[in-house]
Amino acid sequence: MSPQSALRSLPVWAALERHYEEIRDVHLRDLFASDPSRGERLAAEGAGLYLDYSKNRVTDETLALLRRLAEETGLAERTEAMFRGDRINVSEDRSVLHIALRMPKGRSLVVDGVDVVAEVHEVLDRMAAFSDQVRSGEWKGHTGKPIRNVVNLGIGGSDLGPVMAYEALRHYADRDLTFRFVSNVDSTDFAEATRDLAADETLFIVCSKTFTTLETMTNAQTARAWSLAALVDEAAVARHFVAVSTNADEVARFGIDTANMFGFWDWVGGRYSMDSAVGLSTMLAIGPDLFREMLAGFHAMDEHFRTTPYERNLPVLMGLLSVWYGDFFGAQTSGVMPYEQYLKRFPAYLQQLTMESNGKHVTLDGREVDYETGAVFWGEPGTNGQHSFYQLIHQGTKLIPVDLIAFGKALNPIRDHHDLLLANVFAQAEALAFGTAEADAPYRVFEGNRPSNVILAERLTPYALGTLVALYEHSVFTQGAVWGIDSFDQWGVELGKVLAKRIIPELESETEPELKHDSSTNELIRRYREMR
Repeated sequence: MSPQSALRSLPVWAALERHYEEIRDVHLRDLFASDPSRGERLAAEGAGLYLDYSKNRVTDETLALLRRLAEETGLAERTEAMFRGDRINVSEDRSVLHIALRMPKGRSLVVDGVDVVAEVHEVLDRMAAFSDQVRSGEWKGHTGKPIRNVVNLGIGGSDLGPVMAYEALRHYADRDLTFRFVSNVDSTDFAEATRDLAADETLFIVCSKTFTTLETMTNAQTARAWSLAALVDEAAVARHFVAVSTNADEVARFGIDTANMFGFWDWVGGRYSMDSAVGLSTMLAIGPDLFREMLAGFHAMDEHFRTTPYERNLPVLMGLLSVWYGDFFGAQTSGVMPYEQYLKRFPAYLQQLTMESNGKHVTLDGREVDYETGAVFWGEPGTNGQHSFYQLIHQGTKLIPVDLIAFGKALNPIRDHHDLLLANVFAQAEALAFGTAEADAPYRVFEGNRPSNVILAERLTPYALGTLVALYEHSVFTQGAVWGIDSFDQWGVELGKVLAKRIIPELESETEPELKHDSSTNELIRRYREMR
């Protein structure tokens, strides 16, 4: 038997294992009955968010042990290292500074002799000037018409963040502009996004740091051809394309004026980039002032995470609860259910943030882990999910902790809709926790004891969106620090890319290629060639 990992060798880990055996069968009904003030006591506030974590299967001892776990695994030291700009992304030897993207102008953070905050605001100011030109109609396309359509071309963090933010903040968007997002290399994605658009009124934002990302650049070349089919003159590219990239040579070769190239840095991972130049489409939609309001929300949660004691620290509490359920209760998945239609893409955004960050099987020093790391993350807006998968959460055999997100005020108040919506949030949390054992048939029994967090904010604003995203960013960070893994690399996406590049010429070859894959892959390639 191989020796235990450093994490599982900690006395506090052994104490948590013993404690789990003691409380694993304790019901939330009993925890509330023995502590009438539990609902008020096990709650925390920060950066405009209220977290009720009382309906979790924890006691004061559980929480104390989890805080000790955070302390003994160096969460505080790792947090300060990130905020200092240390190279905590060890496999890529990079700093991790998405927190610098939302620091206020005038603050300073010097890394390797460079004030990164000053660089961030130089790009933000250029984005704002460009956004103002487009939104006012001052920026003209090749034929002299103003821009009415904006199409963002990206993939991964260069798509999920912008799509989520646009949908989340659509209430604040300029309705004279149409926004579309193309990520999939499946040609249908591009065809449907552009089918009803006029090329002379359409601006493409090509989001690719290297300007070599296969899917994005395939779509960019298609967009270029689509535009020139209508506009003919190659000079039109410079009026209808801008780049979010750092590769000036490739951007210029494409035909984009490098004055309209908005850069970002190696210390920004894709899934942490929606508040960088990758968010150009967001700024075009809501304007520079509201974009800065969103950044202020991010920064408020950054400061809350960095400075608040763990017993009142929202991201730390949520991160430690995730460790508790994954490593001790064996929960494989985690649900996020926003009771806000504008947040319909928030679960998809969080899937990348959580699973690309903590889907790791080795520690920072390269040792195989002997404990569970990242959970499968999923969800849908309420109340829709209640009529599809909540059945499994309530009465299935799997333990699925869920986050229920809600807002006190509706952005589109109509009759009693919002009261009904919020009644469902509170009812679901209550039903999950307490269930009902009294029923006239076994299939009517709800055993309860299903954990949930309820996250409340006053209203979905750009500021509130910033705080929510940063809340989950730092929860992910907390989990990664405890597990001793690198939450900021993503080597797991590389192998498929490498193999795809090998297979592409085999699919496109005019003559029958010699195939040297496994028998399954070889046969699939042959079948596709025959179909094509």
